[in-house]
Amino acid sequence: MNIKTFPFVLALISMLFWGMAPIFGKLGLAKTNPYVAFTIRCFVVAAIMLIVILIRGDFRELAKVDLKSFAFISLEGIFATLIGHFAYYYALKLGETSKVVPITSAFPLITVVISILFLSEKLTVYKGSGIILIIAGVFLLGL
Repeated sequence: MNIKTFPFVLALISMLFWGMAPIFGKLGLAKTNPYVAFTIRCFVVAAIMLIVILIRGDFRELAKVDLKSFAFISLEGIFATLIGHFAYYYALKLGETSKVVPITSAFPLITVVISILFLSEKLTVYKGSGIILIIAGVFLLGL
């Protein structure tokens, strides 16, 4: 596999696992409080990642992270993992999985708009078309 196709393969793997994850989440939330479920999820992932960086010998890399990078990564974690996933867990527990997931999966729409506004990225015909398709897809899947 060459370097150009590898990111695409990783994206497909992400799609596959992100597509399966809500099913496990919905099943796990059937008899579990979202606060407790979310805590279990975060604990398990943190423990696995701690083991991974210890095995890989990357633990010392933590000391090399500058304050600005640490702040941005922390904010990303607070926004995505803490607030976003917590709201997602409640939505998943209370709503239909087939309706909740398309809405939450429309996050690229927000990313594109914020990237254009704050990162000076360009709005192209393709990005504009993608925005329209995302909105149409969420609408159609939510019916």
